[in-house]
Order: sequence, then C-alpha cells, then structure tokens
Amino acid sequence: MITIDGSQGEGGGQILRSSLALSMLTGTPFRIEKIRAGRKKPGLLRQHLTAVQAATRVCQARVTGDEIGSTHVTFEPSEVRGGEYAFSIGTAGSTTLVLQTVLLPLLTAKAPSQIVLEGGTHNPHAPPFDFLDRAYLPLVNRMGPKVRATLERAGFFPAGGGRIVVEVKPAATLTGFELLERGVLKRRLAQATVSRLPVDIAERELRLVSKRLGWSDAELQTHEERTSPGPGNVVTLILEHEHVTEVFTGFGEVGRAAETVAADATIACERYVKSGAPAGEYLTDQIMLPLAAAGSGAFRATGLSSHARTHLDLIARFLPVPIRAEQEDTSDVRLIFGA
Repeated sequence: MITIDGSQGEGGGQILRSSLALSMLTGTPFRIEKIRAGRKKPGLLRQHLTAVQAATRVCQARVTGDEIGSTHVTFEPSEVRGGEYAFSIGTAGSTTLVLQTVLLPLLTAKAPSQIVLEGGTHNPHAPPFDFLDRAYLPLVNRMGPKVRATLERAGFFPAGGGRIVVEVKPAATLTGFELLERGVLKRRLAQATVSRLPVDIAERELRLVSKRLGWSDAELQTHEERTSPGPGNVVTLILEHEHVTEVFTGFGEVGRAAETVAADATIACERYVKSGAPAGEYLTDQIMLPLAAAGSGAFRATGLSSHARTHLDLIARFLPVPIRAEQEDTSDVRLIFGA
C-alpha cells in the first residue's frame, strides 16, 4: 500500500482526487494522510467527501476515514465498473472536480457510463463547465474514448444547484497524442454571463474586455442564465485554435467590481497569448493524468506551476511511466511521456 502525504506541494484537494483516480486506474491501494493540512479548514470538506464516495461506488472500494473533517483516508479499490451514476454534493462544491476523480478510470472501463453530478458548475478555484467542455474533453476524445458533457442547469457559489450530465463511451486502451503547436487561430469569443443580476454588469465587463484586448463587437456576447437557482456572474474568454482551445475565466463575487472580474480573465488571456505554447496553466495540469495513463505523448506548456510539479511527483508513485520536462528558451516547457 502506498502512503501519500496530503500536505506536500500545494497541499490541496487535488492530491486526494488524483490519488483516487490513479488508484482506481492501476488497482493500487493507498493511504493519504494530512489531507489539506495547511488549509483554513483542514481535512475533507463536502466536495472532497463526495469525490471519495464517488470513487468508492465506481470501483466497489473498501474505505476508511470517509467523513467530513477527516485528515486521512485509506482506499482499496476493486474492479472499475461502468454504469449509471448520480452524485450530489449538496453544496456549491465543484461538480467538475468530482468528475475529475472518476472520469479517468471510466475511460477504459468495460461498459459505457452516464454520470449525473449536482452542485456547483462555475466555481472559483475549479475548472468551470466551459473549460471542461471546450478545452479538456476534446483532448480526451483524441485518445480513443468518446465523452460528451451537457450543462442542464448552471450552479454558482454560494447557491449551487447546478447539474451536468456526462456520457462516456470507453476505449480498450488510451492512445497518447502530441500537442506541440496551437495552429491557426479560428475563433475568439468573450461571453459575460449573469444569473439573477442586472445585465449591465455583463455589459461593463465586455467593455473592459474590448478595451484591453481589442476584440470586435462580433466577438463579445452577453448571456443571461435563467436555469440557475441563485445569483452568479462569470466572464469567459475562449481562444479556439486549430489544435487546441483554451478558456480563461473571471468570477464575480459580492463586493467585486465588474471591471475587476473581467480583468482577471483578460490578464490570464494576455499571458497565454504572449507564450507560444498550446497548453495554459490549468490545461497543463489536467492533461498530465490521461497522457501518463496512456504511457505516451507530448505537449508544450506555458510553464509548470507548483500544482503541476506536485502532480508529476504523485503520478510517479502510481505509474512506471517516464516523464521528462524540458525547459525551452522561453518559460515554456515541453513534457514528454514514455520512452
């Protein structure tokens, strides 16, 4: 049994979620200690517990420590089983992070799956649904499986109440890919979304996007979300290239000016545009696990965050796949998986 220090590196819930995914994928039991030890509220919160419970159901695992506030979990997986699953976080916790836990092992299960997740769909500090749908899943689908995600109801912090449905048609094995260039820029889109808030907030956000990035009116879009049970605001910038799509977001919060929300997204977008690498910070972190599971592939990234470096260390505990990180002349990094 592998023992994982949950306080290592960035020390967040990602260490737990990735450990669960890798454990299910490889059949390797593990014990994780000091879960989120350095955070304001250490141990398992509701969305982390839901991730553990989801993983337990998908592979009929034996588990200890699966309760709110627990700082340690022991997980012994059995066979991963496709099927119909429904997981409700019960708060505005991120549905996409729970999906992140179970999706990888289900990509090569013996049967298709349908996963219904309820909770937050557009959360600060988590991949929003738009990133999942437009940036991440198209790359996963290059590897053999076919995954389709549908946003049935948006959920913003703090009300939550969102609902996404994910359908997975698995493949026998995963095939790696190379993502070394972005290719031709095909489309740009800035969408400012408001739920149960005045639409002029979205209009102000788009004015700032247009001013900072120089995008045309045809590339700006306001959206009034009518499915969400609570208020919310998000600015989403989409750069669709020939070989990759990247998504950048800014989230509204009580007391934050619309212009500040839009600036969060534009700054991240500007940083990406200045680099030549196809994968931004968050996409880099996301595609490491499937490429490591495939045992082959390569991609260029805008850099390696501490989060990503922690991920690399964790992957090495479960998978005997060599991964090389080659620094390029700029801050860009080339990651190579396999021999």
